[in-house]
Amino acid sequence: MKQRMPSLPVLTAFLLLSVAVLLPAVSSAAPENRTLRFNVSPNGYPPYLIVENRKQSGIIWDVMALITKRLGYDLVAEKIPRKRVDEMLLEGYLDATPRAREWTDEPEKFLFTEPVVAVEEVIFIPKDSELTYRTPQDLFSRTVVTHLGYNYPALEPHFEAGTISRFDVARDLDMFMYVLHGKRFDAAVADRLVGNWLLRNEGLQDQFRSSEQNISNVGLRIMLPSGWEDFVGDFNRELSRIRENGELDAILANYR
Repeated sequence: MKQRMPSLPVLTAFLLLSVAVLLPAVSSAAPENRTLRFNVSPNGYPPYLIVENRKQSGIIWDVMALITKRLGYDLVAEKIPRKRVDEMLLEGYLDATPRAREWTDEPEKFLFTEPVVAVEEVIFIPKDSELTYRTPQDLFSRTVVTHLGYNYPALEPHFEAGTISRFDVARDLDMFMYVLHGKRFDAAVADRLVGNWLLRNEGLQDQFRSSEQNISNVGLRIMLPSGWEDFVGDFNRELSRIRENGELDAILANYR
């Protein structure tokens, strides 16, 4: 007896099912449940990220909260130490973190949004000092207080040559306290927004002035793993919109 062949629609469905069973499942980094796990780090980075108990705020958090809400995402804060962030992004345990390209060891492995805000390192000088900063040569024979573990490309050759002395401390606030109370320290190197935020909160805004000239200027962006290309495009469009309509300036004004 001749065996009857199945009809074409039945055969097609069978083949498609077989392929689906044999092929491994491919997961996208962008979740279907529209949740975005965002790193705020254990201690934050005021005024960009401020972590107080279970509440988050700060420039980057406020921008992320505004944009993700409009894009239909639930924003979840994760407190991940810096040294684990890149690995957790690549392995899918974390979705996004604030980062400049220039601060990333292998930026080609990640996606970056357009800059949300500029991170500008400047020289903070006691108000009663005669020191004025325009170029690194203005710091020759001076001692500047710097953050432990930070690299300052514009000043590194002079640190290595010994023409400018560097004194490292672990906390941002300590940089200003050392300069204010230590006779052998002439200035501090810090992010302009970070420095102004700390000095205002400590009531020291009248004790320092900052240089108009910066030693570095990079864009602080949102860094994500591959698979989030659509989100990056949507984020950039909304970021451009809030930049144009004044909402971004209003957020920045809250932290200046």
